[in-house]
Amino acid sequence: MMEWLIGPLGYEHIQRGLLICILVGFTNGYFSAFVVLRKSALQVGSLSHSLLPGIGVGILLFGLSQASAFAGALFAALIVGLGSLLVARSSRLGQETALAILFTTAFAGGLLLLEFAPVHVDIDHYLFGNILFATDADLMTVFWVSAVSLVMLTVLRRPMILMLFEPDAARALGVPVRLLNYLLFGLLILVLISTLQAVGCLLALGLLVTPAATVYLLTDRPEALFWGGGLIGSIAAVVALILSHHLNFSPGSTIILTLGGIFTMAFLLSPRHGIFSRIMGTSKV
Repeated sequence: MMEWLIGPLGYEHIQRGLLICILVGFTNGYFSAFVVLRKSALQVGSLSHSLLPGIGVGILLFGLSQASAFAGALFAALIVGLGSLLVARSSRLGQETALAILFTTAFAGGLLLLEFAPVHVDIDHYLFGNILFATDADLMTVFWVSAVSLVMLTVLRRPMILMLFEPDAARALGVPVRLLNYLLFGLLILVLISTLQAVGCLLALGLLVTPAATVYLLTDRPEALFWGGGLIGSIAAVVALILSHHLNFSPGSTIILTLGGIFTMAFLLSPRHGIFSRIMGTSKV
């Protein structure tokens, strides 16, 4: 058993991948608490899909590099996110409707742009990720994004929670609600982009929703969602990478499937909110 766990550590790319899994898994799991509490999974999914056209534009203009893909993805996410707000505020449409239109259009445009890239681009790499091809530069990007995001989210967690549940009360107490909303939006984009190498833009939603959603089935304490989500995210990502190495599976898909498996167990077996507890009449009301 120990050899099964430790054996893959002899490979440098696995070592690098495990570090990225720990950082990405914990940061996304921690951030997923805000997504679950805010009930903004659709917004996150839309933004993750909108990264692709930005990557395409970056590669077309500046060639295939980490910097061009990162800058392009950041620009595209900002355009789609702010564009949805503009459409919602200047028309009869809601922001969710505007997001759905903009992100599908952007995603389709991204697929076409990558077909005209001056260099060969493996589209699957950006759609589903491949952590085994991560470089030291990717690791450093993930590290700094994770460090900045976790510090800011932890320091500002209480006013942000108040903003999510009682925005009017937060304003009355002097909390800069609009500024915190923009900050949360900006951090969300950075975390999404840093996740691309691990799971790609199609699967990023699972990593940014499932960890805290799992904890939400196990406890009613909002603060437990943050650290619990972080632990579930990092542990699931590490276990999935080792599994994918032994089974020759796609790492990104295995990470999301592992998280889905943990969520399913919580959904069925949670002593308070699980299906089996409800059927047997043992759940607490």
